[in-house]
Amino acid sequence: MTDSPLDEGDRPVIRDKRRIDPETGEPRAAADPGPDSAIEDELAGILEADLQRQVEERTADLQRLQAEFANYRRRVDRDRQAVAEQALGSVLLGLLPVLDDVDRARAHGEVEGGFKLVADGLDTTLAKLGLQRFGEAGEPFDPNVHEALTHTLSADVDEPVCAEIYQPGYRVGERVLRPARVAVAEPAEPASTDVE
Repeated sequence: MTDSPLDEGDRPVIRDKRRIDPETGEPRAAADPGPDSAIEDELAGILEADLQRQVEERTADLQRLQAEFANYRRRVDRDRQAVAEQALGSVLLGLLPVLDDVDRARAHGEVEGGFKLVADGLDTTLAKLGLQRFGEAGEPFDPNVHEALTHTLSADVDEPVCAEIYQPGYRVGERVLRPARVAVAEPAEPASTDVE
């Protein structure tokens, strides 16, 4: 046995990994990578890959949320516009009997003076709101926008047409508020002549 408790090879190895020299205060030169640096590099690579995966997951989540919010905003805008159109249509539908009364008064020559200015102002304002009047005598009959009240046959027409307009129709944009009420004239069937 020897008197020293530790042999030269059994002594602990102390490595000073400080980056600044405590005696001079100067930065130290990079030390030789020891066996621990390979493990540290491997751990750093694993951590970096894990962080990259987390960043990609969060980016995908954020993109999905942004797309959902954009779709929500478009849906809300579309719904808001539809509600506004329905409200406008309801108000204009309530004014249609007034317009019918004004039209009857015009047909009898009773729209004069101050009432004429009011009637013209009402027509102008409703036109600005998008109210369109349709239904003219002679136009082709369309069951989507015309309501046939009477039916006649005529040799003067080649296709079903509106022969007479009993009540004009109104629409706002593509929405029909009231169909035009019309008399329909259809082509008369040619008389069949039997040759004997």
